[in-house]
Amino acid sequence: MERAQKYLNYFLSHRKVTNELIKKIDENNYDYKPTETSMAAGKLVTHMLTSFYMFAKTVKEGSTAVFGEKFDEIAPDLSEAAESYTEKTIEIISSLTNDELERTIDMTRIFGMELTGSQLLQLAMDHEIHHKGNLFVYVREMGHTELPMFVSR
Repeated sequence: MERAQKYLNYFLSHRKVTNELIKKIDENNYDYKPTETSMAAGKLVTHMLTSFYMFAKTVKEGSTAVFGEKFDEIAPDLSEAAESYTEKTIEIISSLTNDELERTIDMTRIFGMELTGSQLLQLAMDHEIHHKGNLFVYVREMGHTELPMFVSR
């Protein structure tokens, strides 16, 4: 479980900041887009929260079945959704075994290749960090100037 704890600590060092940013988004800004081709803020947050959850669940189960579930509905309260998905993701990451992290998962339908559980979790982290950067821009353009550091310590 030591590896799982390291992944959990790394996940939380970024997710705590993501959740702080989400708390700054008022419901009247859920449809905000910095450009015409950007995702709306509510959709971006939903995408971030559900994607990491799906990646973690895939690592745990060794199956991509979760990608067939629908997760695109925008929650009425993004902060509550963030807390809920964060808790569910913490539970999954905390329970990962070394065998699950080393297991190869067929991700060819989604990513065109097979990945180990560890590689998929790293991809999930990279995805979270990428979109967290987007979220910083959204929140700043909404008028917020008191923003957290990019990582929580």
